[in-house]
Amino acid sequence: MTVAAGLVAVAAGAMTFAIAATVFSHHSANHDEGVYLTQAALLLGGQLEFHAGPLADAVHPWFFIEDGGRLYPKYNPVPAAMFAVSMGLFGEPRVTLAAVAAGNAALVYLLGSQAVGRRAGLAAAALFAASPMAIATSSAFLPYAPTTFFNLIFAVAYLRSVRDGSLPAAGVAGVAIGIAFFARPYTAVLFAAPFICHALWRVGSAVRRFGAETGHSAPRAVAALARRALAVGGSRGLPDPVRRHGLTALFGTLFVGVTLAYNVRMTGSPLVFPYQVFAPMDGPGFGERRILGHSVDYTLGLAFESNRYALQEIATRWFAAGPLGTAAALAGVAVAALGWRARGDPRGLLAGAVGAADAPTAPDGGSGPAGSPAFRRTATLLLGGVAVSVAVGNLYFWGTHNALADLSDPTDGLASLFGPFYHFDLLVPLSVFGGLAVAAGWRGLAAARERVVERGASPTAARVAVAAVVALAVTGGGVAAVDAAADPIERNAAVDAKHEAAYAPFDETTFEDGLVFVPTPYGEWQNHPFQYLRNGPGLDGEVVYALDRDPEENFAVLDAYPNRTLYRFGYQGVWTADPEARVTPKLEPLDRRSGPRIDAETTVGVPDRVARAQVRVDPRRGAPGGPDHVSYTVSDPGDSLAVDWEVTPEGVRLPGAAAAGAPEASEPVPFDPDGDVIAVTVTLVDPAGATFTYRQEVTVRVTEGGEAGATGERVEAVWPPERSTCRLVTECGTEGTYLPDEPDSHPDWVVFETDADTSD
Repeated sequence: MTVAAGLVAVAAGAMTFAIAATVFSHHSANHDEGVYLTQAALLLGGQLEFHAGPLADAVHPWFFIEDGGRLYPKYNPVPAAMFAVSMGLFGEPRVTLAAVAAGNAALVYLLGSQAVGRRAGLAAAALFAASPMAIATSSAFLPYAPTTFFNLIFAVAYLRSVRDGSLPAAGVAGVAIGIAFFARPYTAVLFAAPFICHALWRVGSAVRRFGAETGHSAPRAVAALARRALAVGGSRGLPDPVRRHGLTALFGTLFVGVTLAYNVRMTGSPLVFPYQVFAPMDGPGFGERRILGHSVDYTLGLAFESNRYALQEIATRWFAAGPLGTAAALAGVAVAALGWRARGDPRGLLAGAVGAADAPTAPDGGSGPAGSPAFRRTATLLLGGVAVSVAVGNLYFWGTHNALADLSDPTDGLASLFGPFYHFDLLVPLSVFGGLAVAAGWRGLAAARERVVERGASPTAARVAVAAVVALAVTGGGVAAVDAAADPIERNAAVDAKHEAAYAPFDETTFEDGLVFVPTPYGEWQNHPFQYLRNGPGLDGEVVYALDRDPEENFAVLDAYPNRTLYRFGYQGVWTADPEARVTPKLEPLDRRSGPRIDAETTVGVPDRVARAQVRVDPRRGAPGGPDHVSYTVSDPGDSLAVDWEVTPEGVRLPGAAAAGAPEASEPVPFDPDGDVIAVTVTLVDPAGATFTYRQEVTVRVTEGGEAGATGERVEAVWPPERSTCRLVTECGTEGTYLPDEPDSHPDWVVFETDADTSD
């Protein structure tokens, strides 16, 4: 059994690594991945935060908190530290994902073996590893599988301490649940709640027994036990349950202290978690819940509706084999309940599923011998309690509602890609009880074969019949499992295909001291959505990513990195969460041009039947007291049109306006000298009034001096301008981004060339 369980664990780890490297090669639609990987890089660099100073807004990662130039994540560092280990050892954080997936499968086997027997434990491990939610969530850099890893260590060690009376196991249980609390406090509390109740009951029973033996009331019994412990210099004089559960509580509490100390370090208060600083109304609770611009009145009714839907999704889509696996889990609960009915387990169902090999005789300090019905009853009741506490506890947290997005559409929201991941721990009891049903079914088939043989049937025929039933069951379960896992994998693969296409220029470019400006489709956040493009802890790696923002802010970044090779990342299309809505990317080299005057020329292609062209310049900000734009019209422009324009400290002007019969348009239009964006547009108009606009936007500012010995005002521009082509409108954003290296992205007649010289 142990070898088979090891093979299941290895297979789970290998499958996780393969999916992480292929289906999530450029990360998922859940942008928390970028947060944890950035945090892991910080930890590997010996930091808990970025020290960005005045550039904090330009390099502000998603879900990081800004505090006076300091940027720190809203999440606790345990999952990130786990990723950092394999980053440091192997240069590949996916190794951690594989190790966690393998560890979870192995721990489910150990837990199931203790609770319901080795055969059932083996089946439980297979069910857990084959669950679509475990497959998808474990393959991404998210905290749910790592936290469950520590929760499972806690459960296995806790039951071992109860079964064997082991103090070391009790200590391991405390450390594990303490680390889980540090990782995700609410998740750890929900998982541990049934065990805490059991421990309190066991300790209370021991205290009452001690009081009855010594004639003390409960308070006096506690005081007497405390005096005894002090007298012997430790816990040796205490009843076994008090010693063991006290040790678990001690180590768990120590890590609660570590968590609070981390809060002090990051937020200044032990009771204020970083996530509360980021969004004070994002935690557990009812009423108004809010994070950034999203808010909802989270009522008990909405909680029931959302969580009912989440449980329905787990039961039908996200547990192994979908409804078939859930039916097996329910059958396992029924088998366990029959075993609970009497200490002797007279029906033999639970004992049969466990098998004689799973019945050692070590004491469990009050629950009967190890492997006994009493111990199995305790273990299965605790696992049932985990299912209840996870399901009920998540009613109090609005995260499940957010993850589901649209309660009527199972293909919408993050839950459509990963399942209702706040209920991830629910896979543990489902798998164990499902494994119990499988083991009981196997035992039942063996018993049926024996009865058939006893009634005169051929042993060979009986074995063939049993083999046929098993083959049908395995085939049906396997098909159901593959079918359940296929949909989310396909949806995530579609997202990854979109990401792979968008990041293609980065995969093809080797950076040396690069500085890349990235767009902000979801607001001024790094790694939201472009979590593949992350900064290193020192903001000084081979490539630094900065948000493309207002001109003055961009020039501040350029001044901070004066000697780097510059790029601008853009794309044609609109970035949305829809994996079918692809964009065509462009990574454009930039340079800085500076002089007393910048002379530019733009040449555009003109199709047949264009009656006229309107040339226009207008700064985005402008300057008080001057015109906000100038323009002139060219009649019958031919098959191409060259437009001259120049930028000086006094403003931007169109020298060709006078020759076109509009001398007033040749006057300079002032712009904001601290930083501005100047738009130069050429709009072609056909006789029917339809238009096609060439638009370019150049970022400029006025500076003093320049090269050594230079004096006076100079103009500086980031070159080339951002270019777009728009039908019927003069401004169309990224939908019209001009792609000079993608001729199929625009009509054959489109030509859009621009160049500039500086005059000294």
